[in-house]
Amino acid sequence: MKFIGIIPSRYKSTRFPGKPLAMIGGMTMIERVYRQASLELDEVIVATDDSRIFDTVKAFGGRAVMTAETHPSGTDRCREAYELSGSDADVIINIQGDEPFIEPAQIADVKSCFDDPSTEIATLVRPFDPARGFEALSDPNTPKVVFNQHKEAIYFSRSVIPYVRNYPKEQWASEHQYYTHIGLYAYRADILDRITRLDRGTLEVAESLEQLRWLENGFKIKVAVSDYDTIGIDTPADLEAAIAFLKRKESCND
Repeated sequence: MKFIGIIPSRYKSTRFPGKPLAMIGGMTMIERVYRQASLELDEVIVATDDSRIFDTVKAFGGRAVMTAETHPSGTDRCREAYELSGSDADVIINIQGDEPFIEPAQIADVKSCFDDPSTEIATLVRPFDPARGFEALSDPNTPKVVFNQHKEAIYFSRSVIPYVRNYPKEQWASEHQYYTHIGLYAYRADILDRITRLDRGTLEVAESLEQLRWLENGFKIKVAVSDYDTIGIDTPADLEAAIAFLKRKESCND
């Protein structure tokens, strides 16, 4: 089975315009993501709608394609990029462009979901550490996931799911193993084409989570569990935290 990694990358982020070109330890964020993905994948492409990002990727020797500015999601941008690339990959992996320290092992975990020939879509989840407390668990910017015994997602929510009855909420994480979502997706090529043609459903509108559209339409999402912590960058403050993380990591390697 052949895989391609596609990194959707927009310049006009609401909270952090231009963040793909932000510097982290002398390297742009988009280059760091690209190089990390290339450690696991032979074929990686940046899908962008901005010439500055396109030129930056080409300058460091990466591959990029220009896509439309009107895509409502990274998934839609991935479909156009896949079509433009001429790739014959069986599975497209949608890699977040704002996670410069993504581990190649995480990509490998998602790839392993397709060892099951029935897998249509795959994603990653992380066990929630109870020590982080209920405030972190209830953060609506950190979607929670429940899945069945076959490791197929049942539901994603910005709310805390499930509700643990007979215990105060401060004890929920100690009484139940929660899982949070890591926004890394993989889709079979034919499934990607189908899900990007679906209308938004009531669940997606309510939670603003595009994966609920797929579940609401009967698609199955296979889940791989990863213990790696990731650093997503949504704001300039997140960037400073990422720079500090890199410095600590480099000092440990010295």
